[in-house]
Amino acid sequence: MSLFHLKPLRQQTDEQLMTRAAAGSDAAFEELYRRYARRLKGFFFLQFGGDEELAADATHDVFLRAYEARSRYEEGRKVDTWLYTIAYNLCRNHYRSNAYEAQLLSTLDAEPVTEQQIEVQLDSATLDQALEQVLAELPPTLHHIFSLHYQEELTIPQIAEIVGVPEGTIKSRLHKTMNIIRKKLKKYEK
Repeated sequence: MSLFHLKPLRQQTDEQLMTRAAAGSDAAFEELYRRYARRLKGFFFLQFGGDEELAADATHDVFLRAYEARSRYEEGRKVDTWLYTIAYNLCRNHYRSNAYEAQLLSTLDAEPVTEQQIEVQLDSATLDQALEQVLAELPPTLHHIFSLHYQEELTIPQIAEIVGVPEGTIKSRLHKTMNIIRKKLKKYEK
């Protein structure tokens, strides 16, 4: 028996817990759920425009899929990257099935761009609300990558693995996203 089987579950790494879950430990899987359910629900909440019920359902789906695939877990693979890969794929499927991205892109292209510069003093809550609106208007692929990097604090290599594209593409998409955000929030510059 390895030493990590003797440590309390809360003291074990994610990878140790997943290895135990793959071997049949429901308690180890429950500990992973405890660690990640809230973060994943927050991720889905942002991705699905604040729809709490949809976020809860998607979170449940991530863990259901992870539980069903636990015996195929590759020892040593980062658990957070694995869970977010499942989450990312669920988001992609959701948007694809609803043809959401095409509709959103056409809406963004139709917005007139004004040159008017207005000096506005805002409190941080107003700026946060404006940022949330801009994020909600982003194409889902850009919103996912932004959320994974800036809100979930995943690294570029982790995101590249989750999304299944080269790191350079992730950097390019993050740069594009930041340019969109800067453009949309320009009127809030002091």
